[in-house]
Amino acid sequence: MAPNRKQLQSKLSAVTSELLKEKGYISFVDVFMKLGYLDRKDYESWRMKRVPYLERVIKINMRKINFVMKTVRWNSLNGKLEPSWTGYKSWGKGNKIDLRFSKSSDPNIEKTYATHFVKKSSVA
Repeated sequence: MAPNRKQLQSKLSAVTSELLKEKGYISFVDVFMKLGYLDRKDYESWRMKRVPYLERVIKINMRKINFVMKTVRWNSLNGKLEPSWTGYKSWGKGNKIDLRFSKSSDPNIEKTYATHFVKKSSVA
């Protein structure tokens, strides 16, 4: 049975804390993988240009994808993390292209997916 919103929020809290400890930042791609909604194999296929856009291989519906992304963004900003855009280029031979996250290719949606949340650097 799929988790309800309250269960998912709780799971997201644990996943994002874990990612922050492991990597020092939170990315939506990592969140979806940790939650089990994106297989590493599918992620790698997307990076190798075998999948036209990432949403195609995320194993939840758009409503839940949006809920996860809004929750992570809200929690990250409230947790004083800094949004940082990160470019995603294809892997493999040939020209490296900018990868698409969404079916629509809407620039705002693409920018949201590519945003990582990092600890603010403290300057003394």
